[in-house]
Amino acid sequence: MKTQIVTIDSNNFNTTELKEAAEILRKGGLVAFPTETVYGLGADGLNTEASGKIYAAKGRPSDNPLIIHIADFNALNELTADCPENGRKLAEAFWPGPLTLIFNKSSKVPYSTTGGLDTVAIRMPSHPIAYELIRKSGIYIAAPSANVSGRPSPTKAEHVIEDMNGIIDMIINGGKVDIGLESTIVDVTAEIPTILRPGYITEEMIKQVVGEVEYDKAVLSRVQDAGVKPKAPGMKYKHYAPKGDLTIYEGNIKSVIDAINQSAEEKLKAGFKVGIIATDETFSYYQKGSVKTIGTRKDESTIARGLFEILRDFDSEGADYIFTESFSNNRLGQAIMNRLLKAAGYHIEKV
Repeated sequence: MKTQIVTIDSNNFNTTELKEAAEILRKGGLVAFPTETVYGLGADGLNTEASGKIYAAKGRPSDNPLIIHIADFNALNELTADCPENGRKLAEAFWPGPLTLIFNKSSKVPYSTTGGLDTVAIRMPSHPIAYELIRKSGIYIAAPSANVSGRPSPTKAEHVIEDMNGIIDMIINGGKVDIGLESTIVDVTAEIPTILRPGYITEEMIKQVVGEVEYDKAVLSRVQDAGVKPKAPGMKYKHYAPKGDLTIYEGNIKSVIDAINQSAEEKLKAGFKVGIIATDETFSYYQKGSVKTIGTRKDESTIARGLFEILRDFDSEGADYIFTESFSNNRLGQAIMNRLLKAAGYHIEKV
């Protein structure tokens, strides 16, 4: 298959190309497009054959549900069996935006989209290209991240091209995304909303809207516990992993720097390529290997935005081992650590 790659300015749409993308989706094809979180791989969410193409293109397990993207609040009436008050409140507070809500599904949503579950994941993206593409297509777009399953999520079109060129119909290059981490997922089917995946919309922000909120136990775990079954099926699978062996170092920052430098020197002497994930504050303290700064601790959003890109950069360099500092577990730091832990296979060295 020849993949059409088009560039669209988020501030100045080429309506002809967006119309073409919308037509591909209506005909059951696959289109990758930017959202405010990461790039998504879109297909008609109510078309069983089209959603099946997403699983095939990504190599995605069939029990891993797809998120349906909408552009109109009225879509909830068609896609859900009911809309609890907490779901309505959260949608009104954070849509359009990086929040996915889990509802009981209506009969119109095929099980091929929900991974066989009786619930459906829905969000309304705020990225202008994503929002307009949904509106022009006139359909509901099922869209997981536009990467091969297990790899770091794509935050710019080059990442999508690397994984999906020749596999899907079209890739829309809309530049680098703003947030860099997938949406927060909240299950609102129970009386107390449950966070199934942390993201840009934090626990504190959710509590301000609905009061009490719970975390899925699997999300809070700092180890890979076989006895804890995540409520979100997709969270049991390996995600975000670079090709090299990733280790997180946790502890006093001076001790962390010393430990990383020592590990890097050992691996380099053994003939391996080493990558080090530093911050603006610590970059100068690392002298060995390929050192990259992920952002500044003064602004966690810069770290979130740089995480997946830095992992892919080390893949391009052929890093055999990657060492990273840990980050706070508060606010956005929880989402960052959630992704890092899964990318590292929960490999943490406490120093």
